[in-house]
Amino acid sequence: MLEGRWKLVILFHLFVQPIMRFSELERAIPAVSQKMLIQQLRELEKDGIVRRTVHPQVPPKVEYALTPFGQALCPALDALLKWAALRENAI
Repeated sequence: MLEGRWKLVILFHLFVQPIMRFSELERAIPAVSQKMLIQQLRELEKDGIVRRTVHPQVPPKVEYALTPFGQALCPALDALLKWAALRENAI
């Protein structure tokens, strides 16, 4: 479910800012193409990790947030960040 170059990056941004618009995610991850960001978000949504909300207005407003299942990943990803910091300090 988490394979893919950008999925963890997307999740980390959604942990920090619980609700993000598509354009905010694009700005937060400038190295990802629009096509790849859409693809990764769709896969996360399909797997029940991210919730997509479309607001009926012009122009369309689309927001992404973590589902409760996605929020349950927070402790595991936090542990990965701590592990990475320990590794960096050791180097």
